Amino acid sequence: MKNFISPFIFSLLLCLTSCNDSKVENNIKMYSNVWDEVINNGKLDLINATNFDKDITLISSPENIVGIENFKNYYSNFVTGFSDVKFTMKNVFGQDDNIVKHWSFKGTHSGDFFGIPASGKTVDVEGTTLVKMKDGKIAQEQDFMDNLVFYQQLGLMSSPENIGVIDSLYKSFATGDIPAVLASLDAEVIWNEAEGNALADGNPYIGPDAVLNGVFTRIGTDHDYFNLANIELHEMLNNQVLAKLRYQAKIKRTGKIIDVQAAHLWTLNNGKVTRFQQYVDTKKLNDALKK
Repeated sequence: MKNFISPFIFSLLLCLTSCNDSKVENNIKMYSNVWDEVINNGKLDLINATNFDKDITLISSPENIVGIENFKNYYSNFVTGFSDVKFTMKNVFGQDDNIVKHWSFKGTHSGDFFGIPASGKTVDVEGTTLVKMKDGKIAQEQDFMDNLVFYQQLGLMSSPENIGVIDSLYKSFATGDIPAVLASLDAEVIWNEAEGNALADGNPYIGPDAVLNGVFTRIGTDHDYFNLANIELHEMLNNQVLAKLRYQAKIKRTGKIIDVQAAHLWTLNNGKVTRFQQYVDTKKLNDALKK
C-alpha cells in the first residue's frame, strides 16, 4: 500500500501543479493580448463581458471604478487622449488567479484627457499593476505609478528642481559668475526684455551667446553697478517660476540711481531655462537714461 500511495500522491501533486501552471500561463497570455490591443491599437470594444468580469473593479481614489462600461469609459481617456502610443509590458508573472505586470507607457498628449485639453507634450512613465482574475476573466486591477512625474510631464505640475535652478542662477549673477548663469540656459533659449526697455531692441534673443552680448555685456558696460534685490521665487504651473524683485543700479552716463520693481517669468525644461520674459517699469528705466 505504501508503495502504491506515494506514487499516486506524487502524480496527483504533479498534475495539480501542472494544471495551475497552465492556468497561470493562459491568464497571462489572455491578459497581455487584451491590453496590447486596447492601448496600442485602440480596440476599446475588447473591454467587454468576454474578457472582463461584469463587476470589473479598478481600485482607485477617491472611489473605485466598477463595472464594464465605467471601466471602458475610464480607459477611453488614454486611447483618445494620446497618440503615438507605445504600451509595453516589460515583465509579467503570476500565481493562481493573481498577476503582476511591470509596464511602460509612452505617448503624445494630442487629445482631451479627463477634461485636460491637448498640450502636445510627450509622456514616458512606468508603473506596476496588481491584477486578479476570475474564471479566466479580468476581475480587478490596481495601478501603482509616480503620478507626480506623470503630471509634470503633462505640464500640470512643475518640477520641484525648478526653484533651485533659478535660485542658483540669481546667486551666480550676484557674484558676477556670468558663465554659470549662461550654463543654466538652454542652447535655444528665447529671451525677451520688457517692451520699452532699451535692451528690448534685440528681442527675442535666441541662445546664450545672444543673451550675453545683447543683455549682460550691455548691462555691465552701461552701469556702475547693477544689483538684484528682494528676490522672491514662486513656483508656477507648466514648469514656470515667477520671480519678484527690485533692480538697484547706477547709470554711468547720467549718474542716476535706479530702484525699480521688476518681475521675471522663467520657463524650464529638464533643468534648463528655455524662455525668459522680463516685466519692469520701463518709464523709470528710461528716465534714468536722460541727463
